[in-house]
Amino acid sequence: MTLDIKICGLKTDAAMAAALAGGASHVGFIFFPKSPRYVEPAEAGRLRVAARGKALAVAVTVDADDEFLDNIVAKMQPDMLQLHGSETPDRVAELKARYGLPVMKVFSVSEAADLERIQPFVGIADRLMFDAKPPKGSELPGGNGVAFDWRILTGLDAGLDYMLSGGLNAANIGDALRLANPPGIDVSSGVESAPGVKDPALIEQFFRAVRAARDDRAA
Repeated sequence: MTLDIKICGLKTDAAMAAALAGGASHVGFIFFPKSPRYVEPAEAGRLRVAARGKALAVAVTVDADDEFLDNIVAKMQPDMLQLHGSETPDRVAELKARYGLPVMKVFSVSEAADLERIQPFVGIADRLMFDAKPPKGSELPGGNGVAFDWRILTGLDAGLDYMLSGGLNAANIGDALRLANPPGIDVSSGVESAPGVKDPALIEQFFRAVRAARDDRAA
């Protein structure tokens, strides 16, 4: 099985180059002003050019209104939208129709019961993402560097297309792949030297750890 790998929160040419060199299938840009990973739509549009034909460029938003999304889509030209807020199934369907783009809906989870919330979105969202619930007091819905018990994902339907996110890094990605066997993974703070500062060396290290984990499982 191929494993999709998304490097999220990119802001620099060096980080983009490292993500593509490592073999990222997806590259993400954050359009949430409170995030240290926030990037202007026009700058994301400039950066995403390098990914054309190599990786899908994902626009990550949090309860964004149509005007902001229109601006993002026009200036960045994303391949996919990622919704990290309280968007409803109707909103997901509305945005898919408005932009003609696939949509990935994010769910914050900490226990198996949280997974019940996905049912209304199955068949509407093109893909799901499971991220850890943010710590108390955090203004960020994601990118907090915290993980959840990946074993709860083993109860999902075998054919469900999703990405695992939340607290992943080179040190724990092997355990995450072994315990959850996800079809896709998403990393942001786990490849940063400081909040919002992607480290090309840590990105390279993450990809090496993924390859090593997969080689161990294939052996």
